[in-house]
Amino acid sequence: MKPEQLFLGLSLSDEATFDNFFASAQSENALVVSSLLNFFDDPQENFIYLWGGSGSGVTHLLQAICHHAQEKKLSFQYLPLRELVGFSPEELCRSLDGLDLICFDGAEAVMGRQDWENELFHLFNRIKSAQHKLIIAANAPARELPIQLPDLSSRLQWGLTLHLHNMTDTEKQSALQMRAKARGLELNDEVAQYLIQRLSRDTNELFWQLQRLDNASLQEQRKLTIPFVKKVLGLA
Repeated sequence: MKPEQLFLGLSLSDEATFDNFFASAQSENALVVSSLLNFFDDPQENFIYLWGGSGSGVTHLLQAICHHAQEKKLSFQYLPLRELVGFSPEELCRSLDGLDLICFDGAEAVMGRQDWENELFHLFNRIKSAQHKLIIAANAPARELPIQLPDLSSRLQWGLTLHLHNMTDTEKQSALQMRAKARGLELNDEVAQYLIQRLSRDTNELFWQLQRLDNASLQEQRKLTIPFVKKVLGLA
């Protein structure tokens, strides 16, 4: 199989890379990033359970490790389970055998469903036997998910568990400024703080609004100032 993502027409975000993810040095999130980066180099570790709340960056990091796999010319698949609940879990999971890396996002969406739980359990065992890599991500610790199959619950707690914490406002400011710099956009402290104070604290929303500002800045050839931000985003 070619080392790229082709299944179901799903694609990765170009911005979802490790270089584009902000984690304060020595923070717990920095340890999460380090563990993911080292995942392929540890032959003893085949499974990671990654969890974090909305906006913490779980999806970003799952796609980042897929980009990392692509750089290593490994076969992989990123699967957002919230969007795949209606698919046959048997057909989906059986089509994944042989991949070097499988990443399931939003596992909470299928827990409590017997068909999905059974197939994930059997896939877990096949991947372990083949010495391939599996990451399952959710919005809560495995023990708190409404899992009906005890064997699956125990499997999800076998490997390395990583908890991705939501960023503080100070970290969000640094993350916004890092993203802006990558776009060639100057975002000073005053404007960055204004955005965080006036917009949703959700990082996905903040980054989306930064993209809007970038587009408007390019179109109008304007620097990012508070009056310009107010105009573009319709803030009072």
